[in-house]
Amino acid sequence: MTTIGAIDIGTTGVRFVLYDEGANPITSAYRELPLSTPKPGWVEQDPEILLASTLTVLNEVLGREDASASSLAGIGLTNQRETIVVWDRASGRPLHPAIVWQDRRTALRCHELQQQLHGRLISERTGLSLDPYFSATKMEWLLQNVPKLRKMAACGDALFGTVDSWLLWHLTGKHVTDHTNASRTMLFNLETQDWDDELLALFDVPKRCLPHVLPSLSVFGQLKPGLVAAEAPIAGVLGDQQASLLGQGVVDSMHAQVTWGTGAFLLMNTGVQRARSQCGLLSTLARTDPGHPPVFALEGSIFVAGAAIQWLRDAMGLLANASDSETLADAVESTDGVVFVPALTGLGSPHWDPDARGLIIGITRGTRREHVVRAALEAIAYQTLDVVRAMERDTGSQLLELRVGGGAADNDFLCQFQSDILGIPVIRPRQMETTAQGAAFAAGIAVGLWASVHEVSRLWQEDRRFEPALSTTTRERLIENWHRAIDRAKGWSQRTALGEFEMP
Repeated sequence: MTTIGAIDIGTTGVRFVLYDEGANPITSAYRELPLSTPKPGWVEQDPEILLASTLTVLNEVLGREDASASSLAGIGLTNQRETIVVWDRASGRPLHPAIVWQDRRTALRCHELQQQLHGRLISERTGLSLDPYFSATKMEWLLQNVPKLRKMAACGDALFGTVDSWLLWHLTGKHVTDHTNASRTMLFNLETQDWDDELLALFDVPKRCLPHVLPSLSVFGQLKPGLVAAEAPIAGVLGDQQASLLGQGVVDSMHAQVTWGTGAFLLMNTGVQRARSQCGLLSTLARTDPGHPPVFALEGSIFVAGAAIQWLRDAMGLLANASDSETLADAVESTDGVVFVPALTGLGSPHWDPDARGLIIGITRGTRREHVVRAALEAIAYQTLDVVRAMERDTGSQLLELRVGGGAADNDFLCQFQSDILGIPVIRPRQMETTAQGAAFAAGIAVGLWASVHEVSRLWQEDRRFEPALSTTTRERLIENWHRAIDRAKGWSQRTALGEFEMP
């Protein structure tokens, strides 16, 4: 039996899954990943922990007697995007903690660039909005603030990369990335499919410190001998949301899926035509395949989804476990007027307001924790709704159904409320780890186990379909309240010239 592996390294954990030829999971291992917040708005991770945890889950699975490591045809890799790592070429040691995609330290710089009218150029070249979310201003900050880094980068002694590049360097010895991850840096030109010299000059990032870009569905390198209990190529690399799009079997244009994880990310396949959004969405690469034209997607990026439930659990103590949220939400008939805007790190698509802050409004003497927890789950659905409506305006096409994945998709309350508020069916897959499955699909295609994306799409299986059951009047009233709350959350945090937070 031939097997395919998938490394799925997200923001809060890394998983390795082994699949059979029918894309059925055989065995897996998982490790949580810590985050640190050394200053308000800063989010970092230790790159060495990312690597060590990845090697741990690889060896845990491939060292098992029933893992079929000897028949491993290849390993796919999917990763949290936009997070940036810089390391020493000679030693392989990181030169600074990884700056995570959620980090907002460069918000002031983005404001300056917007005032200097660079936003249109960046959007046209990269398909992205000018926001601290993306990698370019993170690299610029590192070059300005890490001693001797600029000199090392200029001569090629320091290497930059997203998380995939950091792992590929240590797993294969090659400084490479794929097109989907490169397209999230704000330095990659979607038309030329290469690093953009004008943007590199704008952010003063030397090209020689950046990885070589390869097609997503290709072989990236062979595992170094002795690293893990198997010999196989790393074949197939995708950013996590692009992997989820493939894992959900969304390979035809004008179909969409959302992944509810730490954040929420909704992608619509737009085919070989790049869609240019007028509604605050991102134009990004869905995948590239040698010998085929690139496939594009429209994306809505929501910064806080499951992270809001984690915040209620860890910071506020309203939950013992995240899974309790469904029971608590079902314990009340409504939020009793409470609306939660989880702008804990600003607002992403389609609002793009880094100065927005979290808001819980509508609280009365009768408000209980059940109402707040329900409002947090509803907020995930409302944010998804805003992105769906923006996609429909951009494409002129109405979405007929939405496939959902990620950890929060296991929550029946959330899936049903999403269907209710959208007014269309919401479909949950049988295999919930769609991101890992997409990485496995990419690897299997790259090594010839499966012939095409259409072949792997037929391996996708439906688990449950949620149908809308909310009246139009109630739906419109709830959406109106949500947008009233969003308006109050926007622009809450004003910045001084030094970039420090100043409350109005």
